[in-house]
Amino acid sequence: MMFFDNGFMGGFHGLWWLFWVVVIGVVIFAVLGRVGGRGDGPRDTPRETPHEVLKRRLASGELAPKEYEERKALLDRDGAGPR
Repeated sequence: MMFFDNGFMGGFHGLWWLFWVVVIGVVIFAVLGRVGGRGDGPRDTPRETPHEVLKRRLASGELAPKEYEERKALLDRDGAGPR
């Protein structure tokens, strides 16, 4: 009991506050890192290229073959050729 009166245990109270602030900060950082990802991380799926989008739309019937060829030629002309 004597060491409580002279403030010896007072420092540990501050360490507990620091511990919980760090734990909460790590949890927030982990959650925001998953939710607010920019799409370039290793666990994120790769983005489709414009040519892949065109191929998918042609395959699903959204585009007619003539329209596909026109848009593909436009992409190729602008330098966005397939990678």
